[in-house]
Formats: sequence, structure tokens, C-alpha cells
Amino acid sequence: MTAKVRVRFAPSPTGFLHVGGARTALFNWLFARHHQGVFVLRIEDTDQVRSTQASVDVILEALRWLGMDWDEGPEKGGPYGPYFQTERLDIYREYAQRLLDEDKAYLCYCTPEELEMRRQEALARGEAPKYDRRCAHLTEAERRQFEEEGRTPVIRFRSGDKGQTAVNDLIRGEVVFENALLDDFVLIKSDGLPTYNYAVVVDDHLMGITHVIRGEDHLSNTPRQIQVYEAFGFPLPQFAHIPMILGPDRTRLSKRHGATSVTQFRDEGYLSEAMVNYLALLGWGYDDKRELFTKEELIKYFALEKVSKNPAIFDQKKLDWMNGVYLRELSVEQLVEAVLPMMIGAGYFTADELEAQRPRVEGICEVLQTRVKTLKELVDTSYYFFLDEVVYDPEAVDKILRKDYVPDLLATLVAEFLRLEKFDVPSIEGVFLRLQEETGRKLGDLIQPVRVAVTGRRVSPGMYETLALVGRPKACQRMKQAAEMAKKPASE
Repeated sequence: MTAKVRVRFAPSPTGFLHVGGARTALFNWLFARHHQGVFVLRIEDTDQVRSTQASVDVILEALRWLGMDWDEGPEKGGPYGPYFQTERLDIYREYAQRLLDEDKAYLCYCTPEELEMRRQEALARGEAPKYDRRCAHLTEAERRQFEEEGRTPVIRFRSGDKGQTAVNDLIRGEVVFENALLDDFVLIKSDGLPTYNYAVVVDDHLMGITHVIRGEDHLSNTPRQIQVYEAFGFPLPQFAHIPMILGPDRTRLSKRHGATSVTQFRDEGYLSEAMVNYLALLGWGYDDKRELFTKEELIKYFALEKVSKNPAIFDQKKLDWMNGVYLRELSVEQLVEAVLPMMIGAGYFTADELEAQRPRVEGICEVLQTRVKTLKELVDTSYYFFLDEVVYDPEAVDKILRKDYVPDLLATLVAEFLRLEKFDVPSIEGVFLRLQEETGRKLGDLIQPVRVAVTGRRVSPGMYETLALVGRPKACQRMKQAAEMAKKPASE
């Protein structure tokens, strides 16, 4: 490529950054970094009703969490600003006036009510609803009359209605649209704000965007935008429309499929490195087998030629697996730093107690790291190390705690544990091995009732390590409580 690559991500700040938007941002970012180009962040905030500063903040926060730094845009500036569309309204008016002066656009005074009535009439006739160009050739007198009536005009583009408009897409090849199906769409609304199909052309041209990489749902907008490019005499960027992301049921990914916003995945305990790796594979692949990539490798290998035309399926199980791989690759120190804020948030201890709890958390992370797939799962799984109350699995109580020998076993173990000078792994293991020899029971028959008594469940990390981390006071108290529970009939 001869010209320096310049791409942009242009979200509308009307909510969170969702998976689809994050994947679009990532493909643009990887493309820019691969070609040593420029990644521009532009905020398309002309939806005055739904756009909020809070949404801008959460989008920037999500991009930062994913490690997608932008070269130009909010908080950084750049030579082609401003980077908020609401701060570029004079630019849009200036270029719209240029189209008016060249008779490539015109003022339209039709009211919303009139447009809706004509739309319904067209549908009743079995025709596709489109603007009938009622105002395309108004006389000066007719315009004055409408203005005297208090009508505020919009500016409409004179679309070409003959022939075809071809989109040469880097992913989909040539896609041809019949111009007869396009209508004279609005450039500037009556409130002075630009429409998407107009503002995006002006912005992309003035910001020097060389490649427009966006979702497949924007493909139908492209012929309109190409006609605007041509009306201005602007050179066309190269277009690349990436596949949609679908849920497992092959419908468009939505809340009914689970978490869809990037910050929600972060709060659920997914690592940013795993999220970036997984997002990259939604529509792109280096080869058919490899699935794990560092960010540096993604930058090295990313190419639009490897992006699929077919929809990408969001597979939660695969993301969970991938996140588990990344979790296991962390050092214990890194895992502790990642999980500490979530443990504080769960109420296990306060920020003031953090340093005192850190050694214990390190031990918990060591025993649970290979057993969990997310930080939240680690936090949820470790609750019995911190909280006083244990939630017992009823089936485990009935099948394990209610065995005849269990109350005496637990009472014996409590007495043995209280006699220990140190309540650590070697000492705890010694008690179990000695008791195994004295009773002749299998080690599992001794350990499993203790596991249920102390954790409430039949599965946990190694019992010796778990007991040491729970601590002698809590462990003995729970075993006493479980012994009493074991003596009661199941109905109670």
C-alpha cells in the first residue's frame, strides 16, 4: 500500500460498547497497527435524544480495557478534529451548501405527516416507499410560501436514479446496487443535524480515511455514500464489510444470548487478553487450527483477505475455555492482583484488610487457578474461605454426611485438629493418615465428609490445603455444625 493507512472506529454513544462494535474496533485497530497506520476514534453523537457523556466514557473505558489505543480522537486530539460530530456542524452545513449551490441537493419542505401519508399510500399500492421528489423543482415563490407557513426545510440529496452503483468490497468482492431503488435521502435534518449517510462521507474524507472497515449491516448504506463521494468529487476509500455476529441459534447476537457489552464481560471476570483473542476469531482466522494468539501475533498476522464472508457465531463455551487458558498462564501474583478488587467487591474483606488477607488470597489462587475459567468463578468458588455461613448441597448432605460413621468421625477430627500445634498442610495430612490407619477406612471415606462439612459441596481443591486456608476456627465450627446436621433425619 502506497498511501499511509488511516482507519477509524466511529461509535454512537447511546449505550455500552457491545461485542459487535468491539470486534469492528479491533479489526480496524489491528489493520492500522499491521500497516503502521493511524487508528482514529470518532464519536458520532448526533442522536441528541440518546447520546450521553456517560456512554462516551464507558466506550473509552472499554477500549482502554481491551488495550486498543487510538492515535487521534477524544482526549488526544489530532490534525483533523474535532472528533465529535456535534462539534463539526458548521462543516456539514458548509459542504451541504456546496451541494445546494451545484444543484446536487435541494430544500424539501414536506412535513413528517405528509411523508408518512405518502409512505402508506405507496405501501397500499404495493410499491417500495421512497421520496417522490415533490420538492425537487420548487420555484422561489413556492419556497417562500412554505417558509411563510412556518415550515423548516431539510436538505435532500439528488440521488442518481439511473444505472447502477457498484461497491468494490475487499471482503465480498463487487456488490452491485440498482440506483432506481435509492431515494433522495436527507443530508441535513430540520434541526440542523446531519444524517449518518452524509456526515460519515464528509468526516471520512476530511480525516483522510483510506479504508472503511465496518459491519455487514452497513453495506446497504454504501451506494448512497458512494454517490455523495462522487457528487463532491472525493476519492473513494476502500470498503470492507465484515460479517455479522450471531448467537448459537443463528439470530443476531443480543441480550437474550447473555452478556453482550464489553464492560459486562470485564465485570464477569474475563481477561482483556482473552477477550481480544476471542473477538479476533469472530470472522477472521490465521489458519484452520490455531486459536491462541498474543496481541503482537494478531497484529503481525491480521489481513482482510483472511476475513470470512460468512456470519460469525458467538460461542460462550469457547470464550470460557479460552479465558481459562489465559487464567492458567498468569503468575499467582498476577492472578491475585486481578482478583483482589472483585473479592473486596464481594464483601469478603475490606480494602483496609487487603494486605493482611493477601497471603491467604495467594494460597486460594494457587489451589483454584486450574479449576476456574473466569475471575468471577474464582471469587464465587472461594466464598467458603471467607464467609461464616456455608451453603450446603442437599444431595451431598443426604448421601455423604448422613452416613452412620460421619458424626463420630467429625467429632474425632475436631478433637485432633484442636490438639495440633500448627494447623498447616503437613500437620492436617498427618491426622488423616493416622486416622486412616486406626480405622481401616479408605482415605476418601474420611476426606469426603470433611469436604462437605467445610465447603458445603462434594468438589473442592485438595482437602488439606482447603482446611489450612479456611483456618482452624472456621473449619472446626463447621465440622461441629455438620456433625449435628448428620444426626438429624433427612426430613429435618
